[in-house]
Amino acid sequence: MTPETPVPNASPACASGEPYANGPQHYDAVLLAGFGGPEGQEDVIPFLRNVTRGRGIPDERLEEVAKHYRHFGGVSPINAQNRALKSALEAELAARGLELPVYWGNRNWAPYLPDAVRDAADAGHTRLLAFATSAYSSFSSCRQYREDLARALAETELGSKVTIDKIRQFFDHPGFVDSYVDSIVESLLGFMDDGIEAVGLRVLFATHSIPVEDAQRSGPRDRDFGPGGAYAAQHLAVAAAVMERVASRDARLSAIEWELVYQSRSGPASQPWLEPDICDRIEQLPAESVEAIVISPIGFVSDHMEVLWDLDTEALEAAEAAGLRAARSATPGVAPAFVSGIVDLVQERLEGTAPEDRPAATSMGPWFDVCRPGCCENVRAGFKPAVAGVAP
Repeated sequence: MTPETPVPNASPACASGEPYANGPQHYDAVLLAGFGGPEGQEDVIPFLRNVTRGRGIPDERLEEVAKHYRHFGGVSPINAQNRALKSALEAELAARGLELPVYWGNRNWAPYLPDAVRDAADAGHTRLLAFATSAYSSFSSCRQYREDLARALAETELGSKVTIDKIRQFFDHPGFVDSYVDSIVESLLGFMDDGIEAVGLRVLFATHSIPVEDAQRSGPRDRDFGPGGAYAAQHLAVAAAVMERVASRDARLSAIEWELVYQSRSGPASQPWLEPDICDRIEQLPAESVEAIVISPIGFVSDHMEVLWDLDTEALEAAEAAGLRAARSATPGVAPAFVSGIVDLVQERLEGTAPEDRPAATSMGPWFDVCRPGCCENVRAGFKPAVAGVAP
């Protein structure tokens, strides 16, 4: 690769900077990129320091967030979930005859991404295809992972030896969308069996809130996605696709209303973040004749701490206080449809599947293999080197 290459550290199929890979590509391994989480009480504050690095947040303020982790023994479920996902991906790859080992590294806690990249290179695996455990477009859910991967190459000094591509954003791949449906249907029909009619039910699709400025810069800069950028537009499209599938299971479910809500906001109160907040909406719903809600964590691939605390604890407590019955539906986790869908995306890149032949559950997809110039800018820090995208 030369300095003039539009996409740094890319495979030959992606180095030109075109939106989609220009043909089949050989890969040596899959790289699972995660967020990471503490695995004991002594890990919590060091982990939160990693998460907030560069922001100068004192430990006293970090301890306010630490209580969420300490409530669960200082252990985030995310590492165990990624271990399970790694094993499930390995099994599915093997079942398809794809001899691709899966390496796993995190942004904020061990095992770290530089170690995973180094381990892969030491084993002779230098052409990597990354899968980040986040389905949507924004700085924190896409570009930051691409920057993490570039930093891993820089720290290991393997940039001249290792190439890293990334599977496309999978928010509307059928395997991801379908994995939410069964649990939502089960919860809604359970409420109906208890005598609650469709008019009294509401599905709240929950995702992590992000600063409005970041949301507006999510996705390619040459397309208007609306006030919430690609991040909000993608979630709305996926929620609609999920509810379309829900309605196909039972005609009574077609009348149930749904909406997108946000959770887990942080930062100064003066900074606008995407709204409405889930607990605020729950408080308002009894006045709209809602009797029961199903909360679907559509922004999460597994039961992260934000699901266990912000939804299973705070949101369910808000529902109880409002006199609402509530159920929290399942995340994809290691559901067969989700795992199979991720391997479909790996195979798509191995085979060089043309964009028009790729499955997509919404009109927004299939998303790009190579992120576009200026995509998902971090308003506060600007652009840093990143793999799997055209440099701004």
